[in-house]
Amino acid sequence: MQVDSKEIKDFSPDINIDVSSIFGMKKKMKVQGFKEKSALVPTIDENYIFDEETTTSILVGFKFNKKVLIQGLHGTGKSSHIEQVAARLNWPCLRINLDGHISRFDLLGKDSIVLKDNKQVTTFKEGLLPWAIQNPVALVLDEYDAGRPDVMFVIQRILEVEGKLTLLDQNKVITPHPFFRIFGTCNTLGLGDNTGLYSGTQNLNQGQLDRWNIFSTLNFIEPDIEKKIIEGKLGKDKSKISDKLTSMIRLANLIRQAFSSSDLSVTMSPRTCILWAENFIIFGNLEKAFKLTFLNKCEMNDKKIIIELYQRCFGKEIE
Repeated sequence: MQVDSKEIKDFSPDINIDVSSIFGMKKKMKVQGFKEKSALVPTIDENYIFDEETTTSILVGFKFNKKVLIQGLHGTGKSSHIEQVAARLNWPCLRINLDGHISRFDLLGKDSIVLKDNKQVTTFKEGLLPWAIQNPVALVLDEYDAGRPDVMFVIQRILEVEGKLTLLDQNKVITPHPFFRIFGTCNTLGLGDNTGLYSGTQNLNQGQLDRWNIFSTLNFIEPDIEKKIIEGKLGKDKSKISDKLTSMIRLANLIRQAFSSSDLSVTMSPRTCILWAENFIIFGNLEKAFKLTFLNKCEMNDKKIIIELYQRCFGKEIE
């Protein structure tokens, strides 16, 4: 990813925003933000539904420079929560997915060969991490519990109180920009995964976790909130499925309860419910859309239970 530091390096928050009115919060709070929107500010989703506790944690992170880690099931909107808060503050945001392919060289930078005056010369190409901490950027470390050990120890440096980053290859110590902020999202909170849902996640040592200041959990959503989220995603098509949404969400919650009690090895995320609704709009058949979206990827033992739950919610068997 190429980022031009000239775009935002001279930016600083220049406005106090009454976030309680923007996000409909009970707690009165003002947070600094930017009047101007730069290239790295996420696009605002006008239909986004905010969870108050998670939103408050994120806003505290922006206001007081606290490091916020959000844990929750897949598809609950952890990363998008941070991005949508940043969008309303006009705060530049950079999201890095810590999958197994991200290396320390990707983060810190590495020597590369370039042409200069028609000659090949070796020069150091700065990575995303040094660039981010020198700018007023909200850095989102997505899938934080999936990062490789060598990558995690690099990140641990910027989680310190002062958060200075040492580039040994360059004999350089980087001091963070006063308005650099750091957030993370994870599925397991660094405790590993015994369910098989999140293969590839790592156990994080307590030294890593202790460096985060605020922990927020975003899991199951209230049915009426989930209904609003799905309707918002569907836009003008929501009328085609509005009479079915209550039963769809009821089924999703029964599957989640069965998963929590270990009766199922799979669960149904809010993202899956959105895809189910979108596929119904395409295929015009709720049962077929459910099969193509969720049921077909389940193993046989899980399918038997899910089919029973479907019949309970819709009064008919899946053919």
